[in-house]
Amino acid sequence: MKKGITILFGTLLFFSCEDVFDIDLPEAETRLVVDGLVRVDKSQELVDVKIKLKESSNFFEENQPTQAESVLIYYGRPTGGGLFEDLSFSYLVEKDAGTGVYVPNLEQDNIYTANVEPGVVFILQITQKENRYYAQTEYVPAVPIDNLEQGDDTLFDDEETEIIVTFTDNPDQDNFYVFDFMNSEFQTVEDEFFQGQQFEFSYFYDQKLSAGQDVTVSILGATEEFYNYMDLVLEQTENNNGVFQTPVATVRGNVFDITGLDNIDIFDNVERPNDYALGYFAMVQEYSRTITIE
Repeated sequence: MKKGITILFGTLLFFSCEDVFDIDLPEAETRLVVDGLVRVDKSQELVDVKIKLKESSNFFEENQPTQAESVLIYYGRPTGGGLFEDLSFSYLVEKDAGTGVYVPNLEQDNIYTANVEPGVVFILQITQKENRYYAQTEYVPAVPIDNLEQGDDTLFDDEETEIIVTFTDNPDQDNFYVFDFMNSEFQTVEDEFFQGQQFEFSYFYDQKLSAGQDVTVSILGATEEFYNYMDLVLEQTENNNGVFQTPVATVRGNVFDITGLDNIDIFDNVERPNDYALGYFAMVQEYSRTITIE
């Protein structure tokens, strides 16, 4: 009798697991998603400009590439009153149809690294589906990575790989950094407690990396605003969906919808809280080092 009850219970449990529940998820408003992280390698003649445009999608769905009517970057040194010294323009076009990746159109649209210096402000303007978007950022330098090595420690379990990063902070100012550990794994660091000093920290990959595998780590300069944005997005995504995907809670970047505005001084949407794009536009210096896993 007991055996019969056990079998019957197991059968009911098996069939109950086959039930399908349809969950109605709210329709999310489609927004433009801008991956505008431009990395500047000062050892190269030209800046590798790639602005990636997508549209946000519903939960569980991938963001899809989208096209824009125009993408423009202009830059120079501000002199006040919205004016710039030696203003330059870079017109961008879609690199390959359907990819949503925009690059400089002609040779004269390239941005030379010699013209990218502290104090130079870059402005991104996008027209997409008759909406106009605006983002502004200042170029931020970084410092080289002094040393990169593999460690033996673990944080939670043995299936981890430790990478030890050493760099020396710039002593002349308060600095913010974003470290790129490949595959959408990032770490934010500020120099509040080690200003002007050499600093070492460990980053743990949550899996054992294969012997012979190359690992490249990059340090990016960051404004305080970009640092705060990355910090919030990393907290939301936990490196699972990529930092330019739609997070669980909306984290606003510096790309604003300025459609219909006749005064650029209020581009930050103070009176239009629901008009914005997702993502970020940043122009930052990058240093990289690569090691081979043992």
